Amino acid sequence: MAKKNIVVVGAGFAGVYATKKLSRHFKKNPDVEITLIDRHSYFTYMTELHEVATERVEPEHVQYDLQRLFARRKNVRLVTDTVKTIDKDKQAVVTEHGSYQYDQLLICVGGESNDFGTPGVKEHGFELWSFEQAMALRAHISAIIRKGAAELDPAKRKAMLTLTVCGSGFTGSELVGELIEYRDVLARDNKLDPSEITLQLVEAAPTIINMLNRTQAGKAEKYMKKHGVEIMTNSMITEVAEDHVNLKDKDPIPTYTLIWTAGVRANSVVKNFGMETNPRGGRLVANQFMQAKDHDNIFLAGDSTSYQEPDQPRPVPQIVQGAEETAGKAVEGIIKNIDGTTKEIKPFKGAYQASVDSIGSKYAVAQVLDNWNVSGFIAVLLKHAINWLYYVTIFSGYYLFQYFIREFFRTRNNRNVFRGWTSRLGNVLWSVPLRFFYGAMWLWDCWTKVQGDGSWFTDKLRLPFSWIQVATTSGASSAASAATSGASEAATTSAKGVFSLSYMYGQDPLMVFEKSPDWFQSMTKLMIPDLQMALFFQKFMTCVEIVIALCIFFGLFSWLANAITIGLVVVFCLSGMFYWVNLWMVFAALALMNGSGRTFGLDYWVVPWMQKHFGHWWYGNVRSHYDAVKTR
Repeated sequence: MAKKNIVVVGAGFAGVYATKKLSRHFKKNPDVEITLIDRHSYFTYMTELHEVATERVEPEHVQYDLQRLFARRKNVRLVTDTVKTIDKDKQAVVTEHGSYQYDQLLICVGGESNDFGTPGVKEHGFELWSFEQAMALRAHISAIIRKGAAELDPAKRKAMLTLTVCGSGFTGSELVGELIEYRDVLARDNKLDPSEITLQLVEAAPTIINMLNRTQAGKAEKYMKKHGVEIMTNSMITEVAEDHVNLKDKDPIPTYTLIWTAGVRANSVVKNFGMETNPRGGRLVANQFMQAKDHDNIFLAGDSTSYQEPDQPRPVPQIVQGAEETAGKAVEGIIKNIDGTTKEIKPFKGAYQASVDSIGSKYAVAQVLDNWNVSGFIAVLLKHAINWLYYVTIFSGYYLFQYFIREFFRTRNNRNVFRGWTSRLGNVLWSVPLRFFYGAMWLWDCWTKVQGDGSWFTDKLRLPFSWIQVATTSGASSAASAATSGASEAATTSAKGVFSLSYMYGQDPLMVFEKSPDWFQSMTKLMIPDLQMALFFQKFMTCVEIVIALCIFFGLFSWLANAITIGLVVVFCLSGMFYWVNLWMVFAALALMNGSGRTFGLDYWVVPWMQKHFGHWWYGNVRSHYDAVKTR
């Protein structure tokens, strides 16, 4: 069978999603190869660019290396190159440095900012539709506020300290939300009063955030105004100059910072493809199966695609859900063409379940299923959940973990949904004495189990398993045993422990469980049915405890070692072998899981070594440029 080549042009939301789906479907078919071409070696998480531009997160938060996304997909080739045109006669994608044959082609080159020909936007304005633009805006805002703080001329100073956003769609309103929080940081760093920094939102329409219903848009507008944002509706920008913005029939706005988020159009490269485009936005026209007109083996998806459902007033929206759904439909067609099945494909039907507009890190408004309005904390969590879901759909546990770390635990200036409670950075040096003490405590406990009369390495059962008893040889022994047991039980009853979380002089501590719960006892009986297994288990667990104690003391795999001690404490409690006064061990272990082994510990060397070498083994060589031959 001849090899089938699938070429995906564009590694955005649609391209990555489609490539993952195709790779998974054809993973057992050696005759199918998928080539993913993009001008970057990474996927840019576009919906978080405003966070990068306002220094809420670091740049790497939105850069997802393609090698790390597709490292284990052996049927995927990565190509870093710029696509120039599509040769439909030869069925080839022509790039700046090569040409790639295709049997099935998926075009999802995304969009770019649309300035509608407004003079001065390209020369003096800032856009937010790529990683490079986000970094340029980030540098500009920092620089212009610093210059404005030092400016003595009042009019020029005010213009420099005015940040103006044009367009109140999701991008514009979310950027304004970030600027509300960023304003306090900029003011502190430049010795300004926050009120000196003016934030403006300019919208040509009579209302803002017109993708949402008026209730939710009104809540967002109220939140912005409450935090000092000047909202100017019915205000069309006609020209952008270096130090001001002209409005139609209104006074100019003095500002050195105009951020244009007023529209999106298809990537300009689609003009070179020789395919039908719609007049508004220049998007490639697709049919109900996401195929290009007159080309059964060319499929379209994402922001560069236009398809208008018969019952909808507008084409598929240029949002992440739209990109995923169009890509999913295109994947169905590609699979059908290659597999040669007669399975009927249903026409595209969009199902946009939720629209969330986050106004900063702590507030959001959401519209779910057209009839459920959510705002505030819950809406912010919903926005995060939508992002989490994307990582699940592209099978990327690595970047799902990174998202959690960067959004909740490594944010600065209290800029997360939990208002900084989860992200305060501390010096793990102060936990080192606790680590030594905790490790030494475990070592001493183990020492008592390996020597002397209380050794756990003898053939005497130390575990409190009542169902394991040595068979007695006489009735007298049984009677004596019963009498001893009764006396012991009476003594235990009379000396019942006293509840306390610290040792009380003159009192016996109370056990967490006097008797193992029935459900746990049943599980333990299944694992340890007889004396021989019980003796092996008590010796084995002692060895495990020694290893864990040494790891904690010397700071080796400290996160894992302390996590295991928490599990052991739970088991000891359920086994009837643990006191309330010792529960401090759980909280000590939790504290030591925060990188305590990286200071005066072996993790200082071991963890970086593992990240480097195991990362190389799993992900291959992460590079700034990928060619057609996948390097492992």
